[in-house]
Amino acid sequence: MIPATPGIRPHEGDEEEWTPPNHRGRSRLAAVPVVFKLAVAVVVCGMLLVLCDRVSVAYAEDKAAERIQQSLGGGARPEVDIKGFPFLTQVLRQRIDRADVTVPDVAADKVSIAEVHATAEDIRIVGDLPTAVEGAVVDRMDGDVLLSFDDLNRELGASRVRFTETGSGGIGISGSLPVAGRDVSLRAQAYIRQDGDRAVSTTVEDMRLDVPGLFTYRPGKDPERSGLRLHAEAAERISREAARAKALLELPAVAERLGIPRAQIERALRSEAALSELTGSPRFLKQLMKVNLVDVVIDHPWLLEKAGIDPKLIGTLLKLKPPQLSESLSLSFELPKAASGDIRLRGIAVEPEGIRADLTGSGLTFGGKQRPGKGDAR
Repeated sequence: MIPATPGIRPHEGDEEEWTPPNHRGRSRLAAVPVVFKLAVAVVVCGMLLVLCDRVSVAYAEDKAAERIQQSLGGGARPEVDIKGFPFLTQVLRQRIDRADVTVPDVAADKVSIAEVHATAEDIRIVGDLPTAVEGAVVDRMDGDVLLSFDDLNRELGASRVRFTETGSGGIGISGSLPVAGRDVSLRAQAYIRQDGDRAVSTTVEDMRLDVPGLFTYRPGKDPERSGLRLHAEAAERISREAARAKALLELPAVAERLGIPRAQIERALRSEAALSELTGSPRFLKQLMKVNLVDVVIDHPWLLEKAGIDPKLIGTLLKLKPPQLSESLSLSFELPKAASGDIRLRGIAVEPEGIRADLTGSGLTFGGKQRPGKGDAR
């Protein structure tokens, strides 16, 4: 380089003047590959479409729940879960591939069905999705209903009778009934069966009514199981008191059923010592507890008072006929007519939480009037 001479400026073309680099003139994205930009744009658009799809699903589920609730005449609001992705393609063809529906607390005769679960497939929408849903036509549906023991205890038993699973398809019934001013203990066994395609019926058996310390009454016609029999406490009171024991032994119907020889009974009626020996034996006490006194107390109501039993209590109990008691404890129900179409029971089972019935359906219509959808024949 030629040193600069004082007073003489170098020629302008001999050397280019230096300037600092300009970093603001170009975008930093200019160096990003075009493919990456396109990928980001596709991802963002995809996320927006998914968001729009999910919002549409949520809105459609809400409208479907509203229509089902109206079809059931009000009550608890159902839960609707529409399956399948993307949803918007289903909107365009007016058909839903699958939807799961849960309806709580559905009225069925005198009780409530705790839950109705259903999976509907091939659902044709009546109206315009997702904003103007008028109803739906379900091609096929599978589900189940639960009649819970908690609801039965509350609605049928009024907190006095309880229902529980006992195994082998049986249902245990236990609790108490108010009879003639006293609480009478109640026990029974119920069995359920499918009654046609839409109903469940109940058979109540082995019914037993107990008055603690007095007697057990089993309604029915079987002489071996039905009738009125004394508890040990009542039998002991009779055996200890001569007047009560004589009152029983003097009745031929009782004497014959005790299985005691007639000569021994006659001696006991003539002699206090013989009476005490007879009625104080363990055999007499056991035999007395086995005797069915139901017809005896009907013909000789005075005997009840001598045995320490209120005649009104016995009279009221004997008026409770098995059909009447069974009806009050019945677990029968019929499927509600929630929609037009064909709904049928496939089977029933007793579970720890209640009675569960499987059901199937086809051609079900919910909501407003059915009208042809896109692609359907007019």
